[in-house]
Amino acid sequence: MSENNLSSITQFRVKFRECDPLKIVWHGNYLKYFEDAREDFCASHGFSYQDVMKLGYSTPIVKTNCEHKLPLHFGDKFEIETTFKPTAAAKMIFEYKVTKNDRVVCTGETIQVFLDVKGDLVLNNPPFFLERKSKMAIEK
Repeated sequence: MSENNLSSITQFRVKFRECDPLKIVWHGNYLKYFEDAREDFCASHGFSYQDVMKLGYSTPIVKTNCEHKLPLHFGDKFEIETTFKPTAAAKMIFEYKVTKNDRVVCTGETIQVFLDVKGDLVLNNPPFFLERKSKMAIEK
């Protein structure tokens, strides 16, 4: 992690309902895990989804990537390291590393853009986001 990237770690345990007939975590649940980890990261850094919405913006995901390496099973404890990847563009890029017992289970990335209250794409970083990046000591 470079000094301009911020990360957080979120702990999880696989629930029975998250497993498929093969008795492993269904692949679609990894995007849900990413969302939970991303919400945890954003809330801990002062820009939760509710905060962003109160300021008149939404941040839909426009791209996801998920690369599976090892399976998770019911009851497994695992963690996700969520890293904010700085960019000068008006978007948020998050990278994810899912690990269990120090072994990489899955990696991924999501990209979100900003929409205004009318649902139009915002091409410049919103003022609140520039301020937040400054407080987090992110140069880009």
